[in-house]
Amino acid sequence: MKKVLGRYGNDRGHWVGDGFPVRSLFSYNGTGNRMSPFLLLDYAGPHNFEPTDSRRGVGRHPHRGFETVTIVYDGEVEHRDSTGNGGIIGPGDVQWMTAGGGILHEEFHSPTFGKTGGPFRMVQLWVNLPAKDKMTAPGYQGILNAEIPTVTLSDNAGTARIIAGELDGAKGPARTFTPINVWDVRLNRDAETTLAIPDGHTGIVVVLNGHVTVNGDQPAGSAEALLLDVDGAGVTLKADADSTILMLSGEPIAEPIVGYGPFVMNTEDEIRQAINDFNSGRFGQIAA
Repeated sequence: MKKVLGRYGNDRGHWVGDGFPVRSLFSYNGTGNRMSPFLLLDYAGPHNFEPTDSRRGVGRHPHRGFETVTIVYDGEVEHRDSTGNGGIIGPGDVQWMTAGGGILHEEFHSPTFGKTGGPFRMVQLWVNLPAKDKMTAPGYQGILNAEIPTVTLSDNAGTARIIAGELDGAKGPARTFTPINVWDVRLNRDAETTLAIPDGHTGIVVVLNGHVTVNGDQPAGSAEALLLDVDGAGVTLKADADSTILMLSGEPIAEPIVGYGPFVMNTEDEIRQAINDFNSGRFGQIAA
């Protein structure tokens, strides 16, 4: 089994725009390369929004050097970017955006959800790109719930939706630059299961709601993340309540991380270039 190296969480939230009440459960600003290839995880919600005719969200902003993965649990999110891509995702759907060499995008509640209001909950994960791919062409994958395979865990412990990577022969639809697994796991109360996390992968158990015990003695509750060592294979989860877990694993990227706001590169010179390129309009425009 993989050893638990640390527990992370955040009781203090902040707003991103006026549509996303966020808690950052971990960030490279505090953990450096320990979570590699994962940089940051923001947990938005749970929050109940009143109906409105205005647009709630965050307007045009840039990114370079990594990917953003948005997973919706409740509500709807609309995406548009400077490559002309975009779409609306609802519960169970995923937006996987490759910022690469530079992109502008905006994220709002969908018009329909804005008018109806209701419960809202989503996760946004930042996935690093290796140096050779940081300036790749930007791209977008809109992945619908129906496209994501579901695995029934042993002993009817629950289910796992395979967004990226592979589990028990089921392969996720997301295209990735380095080997990673992103699994949306639902465990039944009092159930126990062992997940096959590869040796050599960083592992992160993110408990979104509920409570689990990891490897027999490490507790984690709602809005907490446990970091697992790269050495060893597998992790055992026992659910002390019905639980929703985002299981992450990935091959570490052994390169320097230098970040500034929406840019994550390898050197300070590259950050300065990203700022200059954005200010010079080289990230394109979002169509009206």
